Amino acid sequence: MKRIRGFTLIELMVVVAIIAILAAIAVPAYGRYAYRARRAEGQELLLRLASAQERYYSTNNAYFALATANTGFSSTTTSEKGYYLLSSITLANGGYTASATPQNAQATDKCLVLSIADTGAKTFSGDTTNGNCW
Repeated sequence: MKRIRGFTLIELMVVVAIIAILAAIAVPAYGRYAYRARRAEGQELLLRLASAQERYYSTNNAYFALATANTGFSSTTTSEKGYYLLSSITLANGGYTASATPQNAQATDKCLVLSIADTGAKTFSGDTTNGNCW
């Protein structure tokens, strides 16, 4: 009798089960990585704003609000790919605090709103379950 070569249904199902287990681990890990990678865009937006604030301060001896003309920033300023929106600049006691809110695919990031102050303090409103927010 000739032996027919091939896979049995059991062997094929074991391979499918192993692939399913690996995918169940890999897909969420990739999603968390994508959040961390896109978070750099919000950080860059806030650092760019902080730099502009310091340039403005050196000329005008005051920080600017979002409504100030000719600063390049407004209440509709978004990051390069649109994952963060510059949501506010709060002026108080001669200083400022600027915040960027995640939007679109980044809206469910665990860090939530990223903020930077004139003192250089970098804060966030969420938690660090998906890595450092800053």
